Parts: sequence; C-alpha cells; structure tokens
Amino acid sequence: MIKLKGKRKSYSSIRNLVVVGGAALLLWIIFNAGKHMSNLPASPLIDAQYESLVPRLLQGINMHHPLSVLILQILVIILASRILGWLMSLINQPTVIGEIIAGIALGPSLLGLYFPEVTNFIFPLESLGNIEFLSQIGLILFMFIIGMELDINMLKQRASSAVFISNVSIVVPFVMGAGLALYLFDDFAPVGTRFLPFAMFMGIALSITAFPVLARIVQERGITRTPLGMTAITCAAINDITAWGILALVVAIANAGAIEGALFTILLSVVYITVMLLVIRPLLNKIAHKYTVRETISKAVVALVLSTMLISAWITEVIGIHALFGAFMAGVIIPDNARFKQIMSEKIEDVSLVLLLPLFFVYTGLRTQIGLLNEPGLWAIALLVIAVAVIGKFAGSAIASRLTGQTWKDSLMIGALMNTRGLIELVALNIGYDIGVLSPEIFTILVIVALVTTFMTGPLMALINLLIPSVEAKTTVTGALKVLVAFGPPEAGGKLTLLVNSLFGGTKKTLQISALHLTPNTEISRENAKRYEEEAFGYVKKVTADQGIEVKTIYRTAENVSLEIIKTANRGKYDLLVVGSSRPLLSQDETGGKARYFFDKAQCDVGLFIGKEQNEIRNILIITESGEESDLYGMAELLNPSFRIDTACLLPPSVPINETAVYKFKQILPDEANQNYSAYDLIISTLDCYRDQRDAGAAWVDGKTSILLMSQRGK
Repeated sequence: MIKLKGKRKSYSSIRNLVVVGGAALLLWIIFNAGKHMSNLPASPLIDAQYESLVPRLLQGINMHHPLSVLILQILVIILASRILGWLMSLINQPTVIGEIIAGIALGPSLLGLYFPEVTNFIFPLESLGNIEFLSQIGLILFMFIIGMELDINMLKQRASSAVFISNVSIVVPFVMGAGLALYLFDDFAPVGTRFLPFAMFMGIALSITAFPVLARIVQERGITRTPLGMTAITCAAINDITAWGILALVVAIANAGAIEGALFTILLSVVYITVMLLVIRPLLNKIAHKYTVRETISKAVVALVLSTMLISAWITEVIGIHALFGAFMAGVIIPDNARFKQIMSEKIEDVSLVLLLPLFFVYTGLRTQIGLLNEPGLWAIALLVIAVAVIGKFAGSAIASRLTGQTWKDSLMIGALMNTRGLIELVALNIGYDIGVLSPEIFTILVIVALVTTFMTGPLMALINLLIPSVEAKTTVTGALKVLVAFGPPEAGGKLTLLVNSLFGGTKKTLQISALHLTPNTEISRENAKRYEEEAFGYVKKVTADQGIEVKTIYRTAENVSLEIIKTANRGKYDLLVVGSSRPLLSQDETGGKARYFFDKAQCDVGLFIGKEQNEIRNILIITESGEESDLYGMAELLNPSFRIDTACLLPPSVPINETAVYKFKQILPDEANQNYSAYDLIISTLDCYRDQRDAGAAWVDGKTSILLMSQRGK
C-alpha cells in the first residue's frame, strides 16, 4: 500500500510538470511570433528611455500613485501612533497622548520644519483630502461607539449628584472661556467671524471632557467600581451628552448666519431627535432582542445598524449640526442589550481605533502649526488659555463635588479627571476650524491645551494621593502572609490560588490572598472590561468557593502588563508574588523574559510556578545547590505542617558527578535522587539552581513533577 501511494505521488508530479511545461512552451511560441507587432508610434524619446538598465527597472515603480501614497501614509501613521502610544504608556500616560503627539510630530511643527522634503514626499498637499475623508469616516465610527458606551441606567442611578457636578463643570469653564473671548477676539478671530460663534466655541473648547480617555484612566487605575470611579464616569457621560448638544447648537448658529436660519436648524434638530428616540429606537430594540447571539447576527443585521448610523450622520450633516452628532446619537439609541452592543462594537472598534482614528490625529497635526507661536506674547496667551481651562474645569468640578458631599480627596480627584480633554476637544476644534470660526493660531493654542490638560491628569492624581493619603481600613492582620497571585488565563488563576492556599494555608500565619488579572489593552470599552473581569475571575471564584477560600480580586487594564504587576506588588507591600511560567515569543526559556523581570524588579519574594501533572500536594522536595546561600530551607517552617518535606543540596554542574551530594535529611547520590523525583508532588528550588541543573541535563528539570522557583529576599 505504501509503495502504491509513492507511485501515485510520482505520477501526479509528472502530470503537473507536463502541464506547466507544455503551457510555457506554447506561450513562448505565441510571444515570439508576435514580438514584432506594435501599434505604438515610433519615438526617439522611447528609444532613449531604454538605453540604460536603471530607468528600465524603475519604470514600473509608481511611488506617486494616489493609492500607493495613501497606503504609505496609513502605514507611517499607524507605526508612529503605536510607537509613541507605547512610549507614553511607559510613563503612565494614556496612549491617546502618544497618538496626538505622533500627529503633531508628522506635521509642519516637527517633521515638516526640519525635514520638509520627507513631509512633502509622505504627505503631498494634493493627498490631504484622502486623509481628511478617511479620518472623518473613522470619527463617525468612533462617535457611534462612544454613543453605545453610554450607560443610561448608570446615569439614572447616580443622576442626583452627577448632573450637578457635570453641569457646574460645563458652566464655569464655558463662561470663563466666553469671557476670555472678549480679550482674544480682535487678535485671533478669522476675518468675517461674528463674536457669538467665536465666544461659544471658546467656551465649548474649555468645558469639554474626554469621556473615553477618562473611562480608560479609571480602568487603568482599577477604580471603575469604586464610588469615585463610578461618579467620575457618570459625570463625564452627562458632560458628553450636554457638550455635544451645545456644540450642535453652536454649529447651527455659526452655519446659519441669521437668527431665523439658526432657529429653523434647531427646530429640525428637535424633530430629528424625537424621531430617533420614539421611532427608530423601538425598532432597533425589537431587532436587538431577536438577535442576541453572534451566530444569529448576520451581515444583514450589521448592515442595518451601520445604515442607521450613516443615515443619522447624513441627516445631521444636511440640517447643519455636523455628521458626528448624528453618529453619536445613533450610538445612544442602540438598545441596552449588553450582548448586542458588545458584538456590534467588536465588529467596528478595532478598525476604527487602530486604522482610521490615527488618521484624524495626523490630519489635526498637519493643521497644527506650533511655529505660528513665534513670539513670547503668543506663548503667554497660550499659558493664559491653559490656566483658564484648568482653573475653570478642575476647580469647578472639585467644588461642585465637595458641595454634593464628596470628601476633599475624591472631589479633587474628580476635578483632575474631568479636566481631561483629549480627543473630544480635538474633534470640536476641527469642526470650528472647518467652519471658519477658529484661526490657525487659536486652533494651535487650543490643541496645546488639549494635550497639556490630558497629560497632567495622571501626575495631578498622583500629587493628590501624595498630599492627601487614603484613610483605609487596616485589613492586614499582624503576622499575616500577604500573597499576590498574578495570572492570565482563568484556569491558571484557579490553579495558582489553590497552590498558594495549599502551601501556606493552615500555618501559624494568617494567609491573605489577592488575585490580580490585567487586560493588556487600555482602549477597550467599559462593557468589555466588565465582561473580561467576570470571565477572568469566574474560575477563581468557583474553585475558592468550593473550598471556602477568601480571595480579594483586583482587575485593571494596562498597556505594560509586567510593569503593572510589579507596581501592584510593590505598592501593596506583599510578602510573595506568585506567577505562572510562560515562554517568551522568540525563546524556549520559560524562566526568561517576563519571569526574569519579576525576579529582578519585585521588592518581595517571587514564586514562578512551572505546572506539569497536577497532583494533590503531600510530598515536597526543596532543592538547592552546594554553596548557594539560600533561605529556602527556612521555608519549611511556613509550609503546611501536614506535608512531608525533604531538602536536598545538589552538586553544581562544575563539580564531578561521582562526589557525594550533601542532603539535609538524606544521604543519597545524585543519580539515585534522580530516580526518586517522581515520588514528589512538588519541587521547590531557586532560579539559579534550576538554570544550572537544566543546562547540566538534570532529570528533575524535565520530569513530570511540578516546580516552584523561588527568589531570595534582598537578592
């Protein structure tokens, strides 16, 4: 049978060779017969063009075709945005800061200033229209997602205090911005602009809060479900709705020219909103309740939802209140079916945030000319606008929060969070720039305001924490052993938690276990974050409930997961950090990469668990190397007294194997010990010992017994 299969394979190869060879021969005959045929007029220029080899090779390269230019632009924009976003995450800044800086850096403020040829090559003037339209599509999708992320039920639950805080946080900076317009109008308003729309745009620019950026900062800090986090998110959501309503009114007034036109636009807007709430929303609600699982949401359903979004955006653009308001409104009326919202956002979010939205940042950066601020007086104006923006938003929100009964610390924290402007202000600024209300100079100043106020949120919150320490109930019991279990897959979290409880439970010290799970993405929605948290801790809660183990769960989002794990361990003053092993992407060493980072950076002991066969732990072997000053022998006192514990000190690989290994409890040769390793349920060793023994080919390293590698405190 095997021989027959081999013959069939050879026959198939011969047939394929005959077909390909025959076709190649026929094509050569055809092309050779027609090589003298041509309808091109004879031209000496064409003949000259082919005199050298290089022009002939380069003739097929088309670097200036609109499509090739656009693809190059998108590639450069995505790379710059991702790199700078990642760099910002290293200093605890939102990735949107890096994306905004990337946009400014690729524009005339940096790249165009020092390398104008590069800017003209990547972003030729005639190509900017393509970036503009694609960025607008990205913004429409993004605003649709923002509308879907608004939790109306949450707004109702916390409306009493949140509405007051949100209204004050809009009114105070809006009035201050309008007052500042009296001073700026003569020098910075474009020719032909009326004072009313200019003043209102200044007010709205200083009173906006970036809801998505605020929500992600709250997620990163793990305070989403705290009273502070929920209040801040609710205030930002109400702020968003109010600000977009005011912005639509401002655009209507600016576009209408006369008061009659503005009133007509407002009337059409009221009719539009009424139809969306009373007609379209009930229809979508029926669809959402019918299609609740992914397999039933067909392309037709997705097309219907996207068509609703686009029609809504088109209507608001036609009546004069901008397409983005229509996209936002379409997201708001999506029914409160969490599963339906989740599936729809998953289909849109990645393309919008990763591919299209960075184009908007670069398009804004190409319009931002920091070089226009070429006088000390202009920079003084910029500092004045920043001061007014910060005082109005931060102080207004903080005082309003205090008046609703919040503590001074929480009030200041809410003020710092509400001062975040980010992307949403850039959207408003671009609208004002497009309709001719903002000049290039004031546009640039307000972009700087958005960047500075977003950048200062993290440091301002850290300063508040430093000046006003938290008054927390003391949960640490004297003589307690605090253990932090950090995990990725839910199953790993359950196994590590059970391992820690098995090892250290039932001892003289009270065991306090905290389970930490981090989502490596700060750009997810609150609904997705909530779902990921439930999925991550589902297995942990199940296995701990079965055995009556108390575990504190900690969930956050983070761009740099390893760094956040170390920060959590160090801030919480844990005695032990336990993590599971994982192999780096380009290596087979499961003790390298993240594992090595944990051992080097943690201020507490670290345990790296290499899970193999999962057995009930009864017999433990502690292995060290001769000459290693280890505290692992003292670990026996911390372990569950019901275990049988053997401690072995093996010979380093450099020592001849025929010398006797020194054991604390037993005197046996290394080769004899190798035969007995399978009798143990867990081997505890040090990282250095494990690596030395692995390089020497020790049997226990690759055996079936699970291994826990421990660091030595202070090493």
